[in-house]
Amino acid sequence: MANILAFGDSNTWGLVPGTSERYPWGIRWTSIVQQKLSNERIIEEGLCGRTTVFDDKLRPYRNGAEVLPLSLETNYPIDIAIIMLGTNDCKKIFNASAHVIGKGLELCLDKLEEYLEPQKILVLSPIALGEEVWRPEKDPEFDLDSIKTSKKLRDEYQAIAKRRGNAFLAASDFAKASIIDDEHLDEVGHKELANAVLGKLKEMGVVEAA
Repeated sequence: MANILAFGDSNTWGLVPGTSERYPWGIRWTSIVQQKLSNERIIEEGLCGRTTVFDDKLRPYRNGAEVLPLSLETNYPIDIAIIMLGTNDCKKIFNASAHVIGKGLELCLDKLEEYLEPQKILVLSPIALGEEVWRPEKDPEFDLDSIKTSKKLRDEYQAIAKRRGNAFLAASDFAKASIIDDEHLDEVGHKELANAVLGKLKEMGVVEAA
């Protein structure tokens, strides 16, 4: 049985838009992928607020590059990894460009490539933030620049994956943020992303559909 690590933030954890609740098994994209696999196991490693490399003083333990080695050792052996981070890096407190966020992603990839060959890593660029995510009733930790930056991550990540020999998929090509909070996937988005990820994994030749 192959072990597939899905390492990400709240959209991997499965946060229900506009709440602090989690979508149940069967709704989260990771669980949908699992249900369609025949001989592989998805390891869900999503955490709300997780970044690539930034320390959030308001929410500790969110630095992805720091905790990734622990996850890799805890869940060893890992045969395939899926990484989708970058949305939280767009928060105005970090004031990071897409290029800098890409550098953070590469530090995470460095950790993954200590355990996996580059072609066994699927880089997922995240969905784009919605146009009104900055509103007080949604998530004012983001601003207008955050939205612009989030839209640039697709091309930034694609270039990184191509250069390093990683597989690549843009979540924003298949799903978008819910209008409820302009930040998180709704049930339809989870289903669409799951189908896209499954198709990519099959294209990579690392899984077979059940």
